[in-house]
Amino acid sequence: MKKKACYTIGVVSRMYDIHPQTLRLYEREGLLKPSRTQGNTRLYSDEDLKRLEFILFLTRELGVNLAGVDVILSLKSQVEELQSQIDQLLEFIKREFAKAYESEEISKSIVNVSERKVMKVEDFIMDKMRGKGDGNG
Repeated sequence: MKKKACYTIGVVSRMYDIHPQTLRLYEREGLLKPSRTQGNTRLYSDEDLKRLEFILFLTRELGVNLAGVDVILSLKSQVEELQSQIDQLLEFIKREFAKAYESEEISKSIVNVSERKVMKVEDFIMDKMRGKGDGNG
């Protein structure tokens, strides 16, 4: 089993040039949720640090207040969940098309169905922007 790196509040505050009280505030506001040792010491994981970096980007670079950060993080979480569900749906569709194609249901259909590539909307848009679209999507 691989050990995950964990950092104390002092180490994190030095790494990101942020006061420990600010980290405690982020925790009180529910923006960060570091784990705790039995002695109640905060331990920040690599995932916590990525989240902190995003929070710092929003506050330092974009000037977003903490209420706005909370809303953005919530929306980001919802988008990630939706993307996961979309990925699962696409995998299901691919499997079902593969089953139908193998059983020749498609080849017996009235309308000739050509094989199509299923792809994420973001990938389709990026391909179009790069000029890689084949016009058949």
